[in-house]
Amino acid sequence: MIVGVSGLYAAGKGEVVSYLEGRSFASYSLSDVLREELARRGEDETRERMIALGREIRVEEGEGGLARRLAARLGHDRNYVIDSIRHPAEVKELRALGSAFKLIWVEAQEGTRFERLRARARPGDPESLEALRELEGSELASEESGGQRLLDVRALADHTVTNDGSLEVLQEQVQAFLSGNLHFERPDWDDYFMSIARVVATRSNCVKRKVAAVLTIDRRVIATGYNGTPRGTRNCNEGGCPRCNAFGPGGTDLGECLCSHAEENAITQSAYHGVRVREATLYTTFCPCLMCTKMIINSGIGEVVYSAEYPLGEVSVDLLREAGVKVRQI
Repeated sequence: MIVGVSGLYAAGKGEVVSYLEGRSFASYSLSDVLREELARRGEDETRERMIALGREIRVEEGEGGLARRLAARLGHDRNYVIDSIRHPAEVKELRALGSAFKLIWVEAQEGTRFERLRARARPGDPESLEALRELEGSELASEESGGQRLLDVRALADHTVTNDGSLEVLQEQVQAFLSGNLHFERPDWDDYFMSIARVVATRSNCVKRKVAAVLTIDRRVIATGYNGTPRGTRNCNEGGCPRCNAFGPGGTDLGECLCSHAEENAITQSAYHGVRVREATLYTTFCPCLMCTKMIINSGIGEVVYSAEYPLGEVSVDLLREAGVKVRQI
């Protein structure tokens, strides 16, 4: 889940963030993006400077610029809570991450919020209701280019929690929100193993094309392979294969190529370590060439799942099917 949190001064946004942090949500704030940019520029951090910098970034990088900078840091291995969302374009940018994103608006009465401001007594906090209204007025619906538009953010909220009572009541509302909005995605087995193959491909030392293969049995990986020159010889990217380094036309003069193919390496690695491949499924980022196709058939592999096409791939696919090997492209 990616939970965005927004609201007016002293509504209780920090308490919502703190509650989610205590439940293993990684916490980020769009304000942190501003703080880091100020530090990079060697400028002091003040509320006025941060507001001005936020406006500057929205003008120069688009109104969703802050959220776009932050979104680049988010992975797929944890839940996140994101604070200080102050513009509808930032909501739009975060929604582009997918259905995992939900926006919570934290609501509280003006009098309650002012009493909280007086109680916490932070430097720069408004000291009267009039000062609070004046400060918020510039942020609710600014007409300046790159200004804050909190009212428009509120209109986009997926859920509103009211924080006029106790902390326990607020936390119960957040917990109910979590229970009703659990977002959970898992790749299917094909996507899972093909994703592993794409990571394996990054180890390739071939200068022309990075290819990888993953051998699986009973949904577990038994071997991987990527293309490159043979064990103990100079890597292709170090000049080890003259054909590849001359960038010869794809699919031609393969007999002169010194690089072993990904499927070939996965099969030979299995043999090297004494692991059987009979009835295995081979995932490969490219359709096998004819040489690898013959190795696949003779080694007893039962299924080939490939991603991209390869020169003469039709011949390989036809031969695999003739030999009774299942073939699928994803």
